[in-house]
Amino acid sequence: MNVLLDNFPEFRDGFIGTVSITAVSSVIALVLGVLIAGFRVSPVPPLRIFGTAWVTLLRNTPLTLLFLVSFFVVPEIFFPGMSPFLLGSLALGFYTSSFVCEAVRSGINTVPLGQAEAARSIGMTFSQTLRIVVLPQATRTVIPPLSSIFIALTKNSAIAGAFSVTELFGWQKLMSDRGYAITPVFIWVALGYLVVTFAISGLFWTVERRMEVAR
Repeated sequence: MNVLLDNFPEFRDGFIGTVSITAVSSVIALVLGVLIAGFRVSPVPPLRIFGTAWVTLLRNTPLTLLFLVSFFVVPEIFFPGMSPFLLGSLALGFYTSSFVCEAVRSGINTVPLGQAEAARSIGMTFSQTLRIVVLPQATRTVIPPLSSIFIALTKNSAIAGAFSVTELFGWQKLMSDRGYAITPVFIWVALGYLVVTFAISGLFWTVERRMEVAR
């Protein structure tokens, strides 16, 4: 307990940092993932090409490489002075959006084609059909895989600690530099991640159960 009690302010900051970067990058990933999924099923060829390229590029690029690009290329070319937290959130969010996209697209494909055809027959546009008819029905199928994706995002956030972002894995490095035994440090870090992942799992489980009742 001493390693935690003696360094609780640093541990608290690391835990809050992990929760914060997980929350922000999750929002980015969800918004972009749904948007790119819409591109991938769009009747407009350039949008489908863009969506396919986005998913193919990001899913096949190592996350560490995306962090390197985000921290050492983006500030030099596009946004100088951007905070490490925001850069890390963007790298995580963009990377995870490709997985969210494929989960959402799979859910869209489970909706019978007749639903979209019926919507178009009464004059709905593609975006209206997707937003009002298809996505609400696809949500039930999408919830379980999204839970796994966001839990993986939480664990991937550990990479941000190597890029000056305050989070749990960065606290582990700080404690190691101070000479604490590595085993208790890793136990507390693991417990911190478990709290976050269990919270995400519980949230998605609650949403899934409520949607089952609604069905």
